[in-house]
Amino acid sequence: MAHTAPRDRPTAAVTDLRKATITDLLADVAARLATSLDHSTIVRKRRTLGIATDRNTWVRIEARPHATATAQGQTNNGIETSALLHGIAKPRWHQAVSWLDDTTDTLWRADECDLVTGPAATPIGYPLTEPTLTPHWWTTLNTSLDNLARQSITRRATPDTQPITQALVTDTIEGVFPGALETTIDDTRAWVPAHADLVWSNLTAPDCQILDWEDLGLAPRGLDAATLWTNSLMIPALADRVFGERQADLETRSGKLMALFTCCKDLTSPGFATAPAYAPTTAHATRLIAELTH
Repeated sequence: MAHTAPRDRPTAAVTDLRKATITDLLADVAARLATSLDHSTIVRKRRTLGIATDRNTWVRIEARPHATATAQGQTNNGIETSALLHGIAKPRWHQAVSWLDDTTDTLWRADECDLVTGPAATPIGYPLTEPTLTPHWWTTLNTSLDNLARQSITRRATPDTQPITQALVTDTIEGVFPGALETTIDDTRAWVPAHADLVWSNLTAPDCQILDWEDLGLAPRGLDAATLWTNSLMIPALADRVFGERQADLETRSGKLMALFTCCKDLTSPGFATAPAYAPTTAHATRLIAELTH
């Protein structure tokens, strides 16, 4: 039987789930997945919700404007694609439901995965204190990233919901350093599977699990290492550790371009010019330009 849109969804496009009324949405998701949701566990983000079920699983609910999905050219989600991966420390994917809400022109999706009880290595944002990570933790991360890069997928990575292309890389770097260098990644072998949102809040500790696989897809080699390195720049020792662990990726030309790309993404983010990370990010971006042009 077809489900109708929940009664308390707004008639305008859903732009921020932190502010939206979600009572009927959660009831709808529970019915579609045939489970009960624990409302005391809900985690709200701008475009996603997370909530535990009564069967020891976790549900991630995403709202995506239909126009965004159309622009991406792929309606499938990286979380589902991640079920095909092996040899990676991540929650197991169980099932998903998706539907189009015509009243808001929003594409909704709910993915059910294993419940991970371990905390994030650091909260959302730039870590301000260095997390305590064991050698085993780093081994697990490195093994997972190495295994990921060896696998075969066709989905294109979507960091920050944007499909990563040569044009996106070039435009992002040119937006900060116009005409400074050649940004073409002309070796097709340099495009490998990537998580595409490998920040500290998507890693757990003391046991290493990699969370939130919705952006999984093909990307230039080094994107994941560069993303985690850039997210570490407020703590130089942590950034140095990430670089040392993923040096094989970050010292390639594509790895350096990805480090520059992630720096430039931050440098062009609204309000970033007043953030504490602005100075180290600018300094490293300038250094990368020098390395890539000499």
